[in-house]
Amino acid sequence: MTARNSAEPGFVRLGPAEPETPVVLTVPHAGRDYPSALLKAARIPRAQLELLEDRHADALVERAVAAGIPAIVATRARAWIDLNRGEREIDPAAVYPALFPGTTDPSNRSESGLGLVPTRLPGGGAIFTRPIAAAELAERVERDHRPYHRAIAAALAAAHARFGVAVLIDCHSMPPLPPAKAPSATIVLGDRFGRSASPAILAAIALEAQRSGLRVARNTPYAGAHTLERHGRPAAGVHAIQIELDRTLYLDVKLRRPGPGLAALGSFIARAVSGAADAAIASLGTAIAAE
Repeated sequence: MTARNSAEPGFVRLGPAEPETPVVLTVPHAGRDYPSALLKAARIPRAQLELLEDRHADALVERAVAAGIPAIVATRARAWIDLNRGEREIDPAAVYPALFPGTTDPSNRSESGLGLVPTRLPGGGAIFTRPIAAAELAERVERDHRPYHRAIAAALAAAHARFGVAVLIDCHSMPPLPPAKAPSATIVLGDRFGRSASPAILAAIALEAQRSGLRVARNTPYAGAHTLERHGRPAAGVHAIQIELDRTLYLDVKLRRPGPGLAALGSFIARAVSGAADAAIASLGTAIAAE
């Protein structure tokens, strides 16, 4: 990704303008555009800020995009704003002037430093020298967060209008999971414990994962966050599923650049999209039969 003007939305929309499939892909955490204002405010070097990235997860969807699947991919760094968090999901202490009580919805994620604007590295110290100005936060939300989610909603609406059903697959990568979290899992599929998608669509993706030699866990430790909560409406025929892939499978040994496993995982994503689309279309027949 090339550097972008901070006045531009922090994402790109890839693939065909008109939907050719019910599936829409998103990649919220792979952005590598670090605005100068971000680097100046940080108390740590860019190399450490990059630890927040789902490093090169955007490359995982390239094969699917080439096959005609639309993808909405973040370009701005996660350290600037986390597109997979709610607008109010922020630690009040991370903003100045202090926010009024009731104007935020702190969560376990924001309290651990991984809210709308990350404030602490996982297992590390503070990221910034001072809290973010409330006006600056509002500007990032207006410029990056809202347009991103409007683009997702528009793509899903177009898919639903054409096919009668839509599926959002939100793509992430994860560090290797310790055995206590999910023994030996190399992929975690999240549907907010059944609240954001049909079990049949999740099962179709799980089947493709198993065929690809991946070890599957469901919803633990990653069940999905704001994107699934906001866009997944299975009762209305709009399904949302999160995929977390072990990044050691597609990056080099230093976890910095794409590695030899990238092609295989890119092929898996393309097959998972196809399986999810087939399951989504089949669900329409099931619904009609039930009526």
